[in-house]
Amino acid sequence: MTFFSSLFTILFISRFLENSLLNAEVKEGEILPPTIQKLMKGYNKYLRPFFDNGPVTVGMSLDIASIDTISEINMDYTATIFLRQRWTDERLLFEGNKSLSLDGRLVELLWVPDTFIVDSKKSFLHDITVENRLIRIFPNGTVLYALRITTTVACNMDLTKYPMDKQTCTLQLESWGYNVNDVMFYWARGNESVSGLDTLRLAQYTVEDHYTSASEAVYETGNYPKLIFHFELKRSILYFILETYVPSSLLVVLSWVSFWISQSSVPARICIGVTTVLTMTTLMMGARTSLPNANCFIKAIDVYLGICFSFIFGALIEYAVAHFCTLHHPDCNNALMYGHHHHHMHDCEEEMNGMLTTISDSSRLKRRKDTAADPPKASDGEPEPVPSGPETPAEPVSRCAKSITLLRKILRSVNCCHVKNPHYIDNYSRLTFPLSFIIVNLLYWTYYLYF
Repeated sequence: MTFFSSLFTILFISRFLENSLLNAEVKEGEILPPTIQKLMKGYNKYLRPFFDNGPVTVGMSLDIASIDTISEINMDYTATIFLRQRWTDERLLFEGNKSLSLDGRLVELLWVPDTFIVDSKKSFLHDITVENRLIRIFPNGTVLYALRITTTVACNMDLTKYPMDKQTCTLQLESWGYNVNDVMFYWARGNESVSGLDTLRLAQYTVEDHYTSASEAVYETGNYPKLIFHFELKRSILYFILETYVPSSLLVVLSWVSFWISQSSVPARICIGVTTVLTMTTLMMGARTSLPNANCFIKAIDVYLGICFSFIFGALIEYAVAHFCTLHHPDCNNALMYGHHHHHMHDCEEEMNGMLTTISDSSRLKRRKDTAADPPKASDGEPEPVPSGPETPAEPVSRCAKSITLLRKILRSVNCCHVKNPHYIDNYSRLTFPLSFIIVNLLYWTYYLYF
């Protein structure tokens, strides 16, 4: 009895579920209008149109609603787009001259292309207040299917000319499961198939150019249709000029103020030098916060900040050199401070000349001794025989003469590199530093803007 009771219970439950499903189908049929009921009769959404008669052609068009963010750190962009797809389904022909606009939730009853965005990192379909879908059927069987999607797409960027760079990003559409023998994609209106970029306003970029192309994606499983939308972005440099280039240039000019301060004002000149170096270091660190930490690119902004840092550090080193030379010329330094420039400079020059004269006289004396040490010669040019006796030590004298000659050359070279007036270093720097900075700027901007 237990076995028959269990079997009866199972049969009763199955009959009840079958009747419930039939009632649901009847209710659904009651909701659909007669035209839709006629179209859906015998319709199989799991089979594509023209299943045995060649591929189905799908026309695409895009409307770019917004490009929210363009990230150099993640190398991607986030955009909200309206994706529209059109195809013809011969099973949806009906009489009349008006199209049928259906609720987006009825898309579950129809076959739709399995289109996906190739380089998408994450995407979602907007569903407030309902899922943002549109289905429209025309009398000739053409189906219009529209979606509102927000997607984050990868974009490989070359940042070597940052912030004077141009980036070309793409939006690629492919079929996931249907190859070129089943589905063919095409742009509905060529380059005019994508709209919305002309009125788009971005924070740091301007859209310079955009165009469309069609190709095939080759995978191990076959060839699949692909549509590509290319758009070129040019970065607006005005923000970076005001934020980075102008402050760094002004810091370089500020470091030149020390050239007009007296060398005796050590605290003032050291303060200017160290302050500008530290400020420039902070500016360089702040300029890299919006860029990838592990980035192999040497960017244009890094080159310029490095140039400015070199000039600022060079101004600090210039004072160190000038002050060092001043310490080695105390008389000349005092003379400059008290106004007796010519007299004491003349004394310094005489002292140097006297040193060279003494060394020169010593060298001549050594040469005379060397000449006297040479043996006398006979009238026929042959040396006369030297009487036997103790030999003269000629080799040590020759070495001494060579050492004196080498010392003279060293002193001459030191004298050539010798700064007669350390205050001239500041005078030269007042001209060479600004002139060099202007030349480097001309080369920098010419290269990065035109090459």
